[in-house]
Amino acid sequence: MSSSNNNLVDLDLSEIPSAKNLKFGITVSKWNSEITNSLLNGCLDMLQSKGVNKNDIEVLYVPGSFELVYGSKYLQNKNYDAVIAIGSVIRGETKHFDFICNATSQGIKDLNISGNCPVIFCVLTDDNVQQSIDRSGGKYGNKGTEAAIAAIEMALI
Repeated sequence: MSSSNNNLVDLDLSEIPSAKNLKFGITVSKWNSEITNSLLNGCLDMLQSKGVNKNDIEVLYVPGSFELVYGSKYLQNKNYDAVIAIGSVIRGETKHFDFICNATSQGIKDLNISGNCPVIFCVLTDDNVQQSIDRSGGKYGNKGTEAAIAAIEMALI
């Protein structure tokens, strides 16, 4: 949704369906918490603006993005309409970035194939901190907001 060619500034909130009476689980990585907390705030703001009661949202913190898969599976089994997995992996000097990004994306894909409800992938996989800032409330909007929109739409399927 949001990139240099398409920004959330142009988003018409009236086009997003109501989420009243829906329940959401959100798994959040504590790694790169300045980024993931911004993503979480964008997500929560959107869900609540579309009618979700605070009591119908559970936030579960996990150590890192790799652990998002287990945390999301745990939440899938708690009868939510959708789960949102929020993380941030920033490229370093080793191949660790590639392994974590691949395992996390594949794990979340597997949960979508076999789980009880959709799991929305809100994991930033950026080359540097500035790219993460730009996508977590910066010049390209907030991917957490986009994840909330996707979760609402998927929950209503």
